[in-house]
Amino acid sequence: MANDTETAQVSLDPEPAHVISATVECQDSTGDDIARALHDVLQGLPSHVVKDLVSIGVCCRCIFRLFGTRDNIYSCSSHSPSILSSVLKEHEDSSRRPTSEELEVEAVLCTLCLGILQFTYCDDKEMVVKKSANDMAVAVSELVKREGYQIDSFSLEVSIPPLILENEHLFWLYMKSKYGSELWFQGRSLSQCISAKDALKFYLTQPLEALLDCKSGMSAFRIRLTYTHSKASKMVQSVAVSTQGCKRKNTGTGNSADSIDDCVVGDIECSGLADVTIERSFDGLQDNGSSQCFKFPQEKVNEACHLVLLCHRTPIYFGGRYMKYSRNVSQTRWIIDDERMGEASVEEIIGSNILPMCKGDNHKFHAAGREDIDVRMLGSGRPFLVEIQNARHIPSDALVKEIEIKINDLENKLVGVKNLKVVGYEGWTLIHEGEAEKQKQYAALVWISRPLEDEDLESISSLKDTKILQRTPIRVLHRRSPLEREKIIHWMKIESIGGSSQYFLLHLCTQAGTYIKEFVHGDLGRTHPSVGSILGCRAEIVQLDVTDVKMDCFQTQ
Repeated sequence: MANDTETAQVSLDPEPAHVISATVECQDSTGDDIARALHDVLQGLPSHVVKDLVSIGVCCRCIFRLFGTRDNIYSCSSHSPSILSSVLKEHEDSSRRPTSEELEVEAVLCTLCLGILQFTYCDDKEMVVKKSANDMAVAVSELVKREGYQIDSFSLEVSIPPLILENEHLFWLYMKSKYGSELWFQGRSLSQCISAKDALKFYLTQPLEALLDCKSGMSAFRIRLTYTHSKASKMVQSVAVSTQGCKRKNTGTGNSADSIDDCVVGDIECSGLADVTIERSFDGLQDNGSSQCFKFPQEKVNEACHLVLLCHRTPIYFGGRYMKYSRNVSQTRWIIDDERMGEASVEEIIGSNILPMCKGDNHKFHAAGREDIDVRMLGSGRPFLVEIQNARHIPSDALVKEIEIKINDLENKLVGVKNLKVVGYEGWTLIHEGEAEKQKQYAALVWISRPLEDEDLESISSLKDTKILQRTPIRVLHRRSPLEREKIIHWMKIESIGGSSQYFLLHLCTQAGTYIKEFVHGDLGRTHPSVGSILGCRAEIVQLDVTDVKMDCFQTQ
């Protein structure tokens, strides 16, 4: 599965996992306990149908979920056809109890779930692995602990191949054709069945909660089991072609079959598209009453699904304001023709100090606008976010303060930060709120081609909320669209420099997005009016500082 962040991954080996607490074993250590639990559930199921399902290779767990059983039977870790058959025979021989041999796990792959609910799968070495629910939970918890994740909750996610959904629809049509006239079947629908995804979660959630010592629910920490099958893409392609329900644009990079295959195999979002395609095709068959000819299983599948287990945390965000004190530091890492521009970047200085504290995979830097490499960022600083991907640790407030102090105490003094703190996803809202309307203040060292006069100070300071038109500057035309933009200069004032008649400091407040350098020199007439045109002489900008970014976010701790 492609992703721009690395995730912890494990290939579950066939070695037995450690025994876990009896609190998650569901007391299934003896045949009597299992048989008793199964007996209670089977009391309400038609025995002739259960025997039929066992005979066509449907596993015990699939039988329970297809009947919509929502009982604590899902907390029992061992179900096998031999145990099920033994319980069914109790109706004929009440003294019958399962033997130790009957407690062995089933060797045949379930025709419906393809081994997913039997905890049978292929690892990355294409070796077939068989585990119990508890063994699987132990393997997951060991991965989480080995990676060093600090968690207080988790979310369990499952992705299964579309072939299993197709199997469920075919199975339901088979059931309808064979048992549709029987009383117990009346009023039933496929939507009342428990999906393979949910059933798998039922079996794994309780032991995982005990092993990880936290609850399952909506969480930033995700445990994902992704099952794929080599036949899944072929089956979905066949349905897609026949129903024209899974169309994709031809990008010219490959044939349509490859595109569909890439879409549906092993990807949670795209498998949803395949699910819809399959549901639409089978809905039509049910509506037309064409279920009498359906056979299940239509084709024996002997290959187990391939499993990839991943765990990761959704990004965490650090917000604050940065100051840039050097005219040779870019905001983000800047490379041209394999040559680095500037001695460092704000992104690297801040990110490299935060990332190790969080034990994340990598980081991304986001800011409310940017300044050129030769422009300093002073005053209250510029709002920024650092996104840490797949963080193992969430730093405490005290540790965040230490990070801030460490950055500010760096020997080179290139960058400073203030008001650093961990923020939620709402940090995005804060940093973008009013960004288009924000005002920015600057101090520019300007040279003009004639001596500065008293009238110049008045003519500049008298201008309030002046509208200017700026065409895309020549210096950025290679990477920006050639547009004309209207911007506002809210106010300006000139500060004279003692001993110099042609140099002065220009203080100004402008609308965000104004090109200040071009406003000073006019950019060969592409910005009008400009300082040069207002003063009636040539004007050049020598140095520029941003002195304030007027936004409310991250102003205080």
